[in-house]
Amino acid sequence: MRLAALVALLAVAGMQASDPAKPKVPRGSLVPLESSFDVRITKPGQEDPFDLLGNTRGVYLDGYGLVFTTELNLIVTPMTPFRPQVTREDIQKIRLRKLAKLQVLKKAMREMMVSAAAAVEGLPANEQVVVAVTLFYYSWEDRTGLPSQILMQAPKSALVGGPGQSPDAAVQVKEF
Repeated sequence: MRLAALVALLAVAGMQASDPAKPKVPRGSLVPLESSFDVRITKPGQEDPFDLLGNTRGVYLDGYGLVFTTELNLIVTPMTPFRPQVTREDIQKIRLRKLAKLQVLKKAMREMMVSAAAAVEGLPANEQVVVAVTLFYYSWEDRTGLPSQILMQAPKSALVGGPGQSPDAAVQVKEF
């Protein structure tokens, strides 16, 4: 009798161990956030739109939080087969346009972080929301003052804080 009970107990324990643990944040909850960020970046009607080079991808890292990444060009660069030469004046104009677009991008990244923190219910309050954008440049561009990557992160609790609390103070911004 004891042997049969022990075998049954081991069988139940084995079945429970073979079941994969459900993540706190299912992959399906990240897909709408990825799409919303892409739409925000490529918003129709923008006067000077970003050039999205890779769709946003999100991943949940258990114990750490949400991480979203994408790659883009700060502007749609006026390079075509019909205009292969770029003058020094063009290079300077492109650099100035890109410098101006940095603040627009950072604002969009912060908005994405707040949206993600509010939308993902399974994300614990102490875990992070991270958005990383890699920026594309042509070899001939003047990159003075322009980062190659922008990384923003903050804990969920700071992004969905109470009334009167601004999440901007909690967001850490790193430029590489």
